Amino acid sequence: MQSGSRKQLDVARLKDDVSAASIELLSAHCATDRLRLRYSPHEIAAFAERTILRKAFGSAESLYRFFSQIEAQCKQKEEPRR
Repeated sequence: MQSGSRKQLDVARLKDDVSAASIELLSAHCATDRLRLRYSPHEIAAFAERTILRKAFGSAESLYRFFSQIEAQCKQKEEPRR
């Protein structure tokens, strides 16, 4: 988003959206843990549908990139406080 062209940031909505996403991510984490506890990576790679795995890989990579960017911004904001 461009700061000059975007609407006024609704901080309350942002906080609600982050909270909702956090709950959904926790659900995904739990689903992943269930898979991890029931099956080995070898079993999943051998028997799971390839298209579903590719979508999961893409989702995981996208989440990683997005949250890495946010983490970097948080670290930048914390550095002046030290």
